[in-house]
Amino acid sequence: MSDFGLDLARAEEELDDPDADEVVLGVLDGETDPQEWIDAVRSGNVLMLAVEGDMNTLASGFAREVRADGGSLTHFRGFLVVTPAGVTIDTDRL
Repeated sequence: MSDFGLDLARAEEELDDPDADEVVLGVLDGETDPQEWIDAVRSGNVLMLAVEGDMNTLASGFAREVRADGGSLTHFRGFLVVTPAGVTIDTDRL
């Protein structure tokens, strides 16, 4: 068998943020700093937030910034779904 020269240390260095591209479940109740939600979306994560209170008030700290970055927000059955740029929310079947 031949040695194909795989450099695992170099491969690890090339990996993106290990917390990116996840679906993050959370509660939108005003307890979490809005910057945490912004940072999570900027890292490539999708947020699925259970809304406990007035959604417009609770999302006001991060919604504009997420949209300005190209992300989107959709309210669905008591949840706020927040996606980063490049991830669309298909609502055609609703």
